[in-house]
Amino acid sequence: MAVAIVTGSAGLVGAAAVRRFASEGLDVVGIDNDLRRHFFGEAASTAWNRQVLEREVPGYRHVAADIRDADAVGQVFARHGRDILAVVHAAAQPSHDWAARDPVMDFSVNANGTLVLLEATRRHAPDAAFVFLSTNKVYGDTPNDLPLVERETRWELDPAHRWAEHGIDETMSIDGTMHSLFGVSKASADLLVQEYGRYFGIGTACFRGGCLTGADHSGAELHGFLAYLMRCAVADRPYTVFGYKAKQVRDNIHADDLAAALWAFVQRPRPAAVYNMGGGRHANCSMLEAIAGCERRTGRPMRWSYSDQARMGDHMWWISDTRRFQADFPDWRYRYDLDAILDQMHAAVERRLRDDAA
Repeated sequence: MAVAIVTGSAGLVGAAAVRRFASEGLDVVGIDNDLRRHFFGEAASTAWNRQVLEREVPGYRHVAADIRDADAVGQVFARHGRDILAVVHAAAQPSHDWAARDPVMDFSVNANGTLVLLEATRRHAPDAAFVFLSTNKVYGDTPNDLPLVERETRWELDPAHRWAEHGIDETMSIDGTMHSLFGVSKASADLLVQEYGRYFGIGTACFRGGCLTGADHSGAELHGFLAYLMRCAVADRPYTVFGYKAKQVRDNIHADDLAAALWAFVQRPRPAAVYNMGGGRHANCSMLEAIAGCERRTGRPMRWSYSDQARMGDHMWWISDTRRFQADFPDWRYRYDLDAILDQMHAAVERRLRDDAA
């Protein structure tokens, strides 16, 4: 039986990948030691999602190992060897704010952990596809130099600009910019993944994500803004927006749509592929628009406040141009637009809060 190894398997994207790859007939081994709890506190723990996967996904096997532990990771890969069809690397320290608190741990998880996994793949499963969940933060704050125009509820790119219609493509430079320490650690991993593709001929891909979201997101203040925003809206908790007049724009892609893209690549891998992957023009919103969307679903105003201090390296406007991926994999389609994402998220948060109170 072909095997998929998924790191960060109890997280948002990892869990979606577990379900998708299992549905395609693969045995799935998840590697996840719930570091998210360490990063963001008990409310952000993914232990609940691990239990759901073990209960609901036939044949799912969980390994509570740290991706930085070369011996533990090597044992998992040696056990399955050339039966490994795919490695989906979704484990990460995902917050650029948190990275500044402990740069050494951030880099060791994001960069060194990726190197450990790449080496295990090269030694034990060189024919496997290796898919890395990178980030648009590899571009640093270069997007803020674009000619942006202020609208009533959002910043927008000047319509005359070549990226206005479809979003930012992969030709944007990653040099000469402030990345945040998180952006640096992820860029280092991104380059490693590309190099293992070019140098060793492994089928590798970097999916440079916009905002990855969905009902299973354990959102926290420092990461997972849409899920955390909805949680605050439903629970009537205060929320703080940082900078840019609350008009900063993000595109949002549902984890299931992303998992479908990962599966498409695994079926036809190629070395050193790089794709910007987000909601694009199909699903995006500003902070003001996201707040309004949450308020429409709860039926009451949110308790939110504003701070003039923007987060260092934060983007004023990001919309991904996904046409490179769509050209390579024309059968892939979005299933979720922004309204569908918010509807599903609202229902899930209400259900989870009821369960917590029971």
